[in-house]
Amino acid sequence: MKLCIVIPAYNEEAVLKHTHQELSKVLTRLVAQGKVSPNSFLCFVDDGSKDRTWEILCSLGKDSVGIESKQCSIATKALKLSSNCGHQNALLAGLEYVADKCDCAISIDCDLQDDISVFDEFVAKAKAGAEVILGVRKSRQKDSLFKKHTAIGFYRLMEIMGVKITYNHADYRLLSNRAIQALLRFSEVNLFLRGIVPLLGFKTAIVEYDRLERFAGESKYPLTKMLSFAWNGITSFSVVPLRLVSVLGIVFFVLSIALGCYALFVKLFTDGVVYGWASTIIPLCFFSGIQLLSLGIIGEYVGKIYAESKRRPRYFIEEVV
Repeated sequence: MKLCIVIPAYNEEAVLKHTHQELSKVLTRLVAQGKVSPNSFLCFVDDGSKDRTWEILCSLGKDSVGIESKQCSIATKALKLSSNCGHQNALLAGLEYVADKCDCAISIDCDLQDDISVFDEFVAKAKAGAEVILGVRKSRQKDSLFKKHTAIGFYRLMEIMGVKITYNHADYRLLSNRAIQALLRFSEVNLFLRGIVPLLGFKTAIVEYDRLERFAGESKYPLTKMLSFAWNGITSFSVVPLRLVSVLGIVFFVLSIALGCYALFVKLFTDGVVYGWASTIIPLCFFSGIQLLSLGIIGEYVGKIYAESKRRPRYFIEEVV
């Protein structure tokens, strides 16, 4: 079985050589044990980095990284995207490049916080017939209280919105060649791979692992990016927000009729009633806010339709080494 490991990287100069060395060791061991083909290889994808990431990737093929690299003959390929296209596009670019070059591919982040010691389990389950194998965190005990609860809230919200998604699974997974080919048939511009992969429908297995500490550098997913990623996932896979707008419209239409009937009753059947400023302004502001919120949600979906309709390429590969 020819295995490829796809590693998206953005401004990862601090961890790149360590990551290459560790992944080379694991692949070397798997080859020595006869679990994967000697032609297995690594594929890094530089997502338009601004630091020395590409320079380091180019040097990996020329300068050995430790004795282990000399002993093994693990090939390393690297793709350079012409601009920063985002983690999901970088990952897809790598998978598309290796689609006809391997039997299966494992995707993993460059910081190696996902435990690579479970590669053996991925390979074993793949040989047992699974074509989609998801790496799932055992727990979130190492996360801060805020990150833990926001992550759980995200998965629960996605579930409420009707999106089929696996709890505590990010983009650490193994896909067979057939699964990769099927994944590439999805042509949407707004990618949310965690939602797309379950739609493939192939035999799926789960490998549990413990999340590790980052070796060096800083996380490339601050709170703002995480919120944007979550919103993109919701609006790309669920029409529930639009349906909520419709429900709100019906509810407030009924309320407005009831309020109108009440005002008419007061006018016709009571005396000396003076309508207050608050009873006028508060409903006006409330309904105006609901209208703006509804227009904002609708506008988000219209914007996605606009982006999809242009069918622009998701990325361009500038160079391959």
